[in-house]
Amino acid sequence: MASAQNELQALISLLDDPDELVFDQIRLKIESMGEGIIPVLEDAWEHEAYGILFQSRVENIIHNIQFDNVKADLKQWASTEEKDLLTGMLSLAKYQYPEIDEEEIKTTINRLEKDIWLEFHDGLTALEKLKVFNHILFDVHGFEGNKKNYHSSDNSFINRVLEGKKGNPISLAILYLILSKRLDLPVYGVNLPRHFILAWGDQMQLPMHQEGADSKILFYINPFSGGSVFGKSDIDAFLAELKLKPNPIFFLPCSNYDIMVRSMNNLIHSYEQEGHGHKAEEIRELQRIIKL
Repeated sequence: MASAQNELQALISLLDDPDELVFDQIRLKIESMGEGIIPVLEDAWEHEAYGILFQSRVENIIHNIQFDNVKADLKQWASTEEKDLLTGMLSLAKYQYPEIDEEEIKTTINRLEKDIWLEFHDGLTALEKLKVFNHILFDVHGFEGNKKNYHSSDNSFINRVLEGKKGNPISLAILYLILSKRLDLPVYGVNLPRHFILAWGDQMQLPMHQEGADSKILFYINPFSGGSVFGKSDIDAFLAELKLKPNPIFFLPCSNYDIMVRSMNNLIHSYEQEGHGHKAEEIRELQRIIKL
């Protein structure tokens, strides 16, 4: 154990070597040790007086280790049959916020679920359930669309959405979907261009992209606008405004995989808007990892 610690300290002390080939060998060796060495690297960054080059290299190594963890998590997520949305969003959030408290996030979602469930009772119609759901989520807890900072990258991270109670169309829809699944509500994501929306079906297992499935949708929901309800004709009008031809995928439920890809697309766009091209490229890499 002591020899391993001594080896790590020796490697860290060489991180300011001006020879890039030497540095690359050291970097690969340190990164291969995994996330357990991150506290040691952070301590060295804070206390060792090696200079700016050393600190920059330590930061990059820590990021590379954490990024590898995110890639592994999302690869595992993509291999599962269910592709649970909360699990996927937690993995994505760790890209920007590697030290998020997953249990705190789950506790917050559990509290939202309970608050909605307590207001449900037998005999409620679909619209009455929707009204209760919207009242608790948007009126009581104060969630809303982030219209002021619409393109902020934080809108794509579940932890920041729960903390700030603001999000973009798809992040609010994802929260809506997570809660709906827990409450056994037939709510599904719909990949409408420019504005992700939800559909409420008339049975629990609405088939995806199946002929006639649109007749089983009772109404559509816009979580970005307080859970407002609208119909198929409104989507037709929206598509006409965008000069897009109607396509079944604009009206029918999409998969959790599609939702994750769409969320990543939003994040890529946000990072580009914020001038973080390198981060945008790394999210594209994550998209390639989960590609089916």
